[in-house]
Amino acid sequence: MTGRPEPAVLSPSLRPWLGLTAVLAALVVAAIGVLYAGHGEPGRVDRWIVPPTADSVRPPWRYVALTLDFLGEPAGSAMVIVVAVVGCLLLRRPRVAVLAVAAVGITVGTATLLKHVVGRTIHGAGNLSYPSGHTAFFTALALTAALAATGRLGLGRAAGMSLVLGAALVAGAAMGWAQVALGAHYPTDALGGWCTALAVVPPTAWLVDRVADRRAVRTADAGRLEHR
Repeated sequence: MTGRPEPAVLSPSLRPWLGLTAVLAALVVAAIGVLYAGHGEPGRVDRWIVPPTADSVRPPWRYVALTLDFLGEPAGSAMVIVVAVVGCLLLRRPRVAVLAVAAVGITVGTATLLKHVVGRTIHGAGNLSYPSGHTAFFTALALTAALAATGRLGLGRAAGMSLVLGAALVAGAAMGWAQVALGAHYPTDALGGWCTALAVVPPTAWLVDRVADRRAVRTADAGRLEHR
């Protein structure tokens, strides 16, 4: 079987920069986690961003926040992932389809694990809050889409980084706002979720590329042996 190989989901020109971004994001996640471990109240930064006297978001913006929140719930996120995977397969981008599932799954799994490790709560002892899984999910999805677009458009380092980080910022800010507006998370929880995605998605994309490249080499070798 011959044909043009599928481009890497993590462009070689972006690897060192997104690798550095992932390390810095992981340090931020760890620092905030240590700072608020075991806490059940908003911190100084949280109070500065959202004063205790601030009113909850009201219609029509509340409906926007609820819609975004639904997209991060199990039913909503499953729908989004199915649509993303089907779209990738229709566009013949199986690597991106794999990344969409792997990046989101690992990111959300990491956020869930960190919640139990850090033990920060909101509205009672049973509501673990750090980091925000909704924000991590939405940011991971945006990063996956931006990486796919960067490769498909053949963007260079500057344009590619701008697109990837810009998409992550918009998605993280939107979902983070929704979670804070609905009282589900503190602002620093949203920041932690955003950084969790930034720390997880680039190495996951690199791993997907590495496995896919090795599989392509084995397939090509088998094809050559078959035609001898």
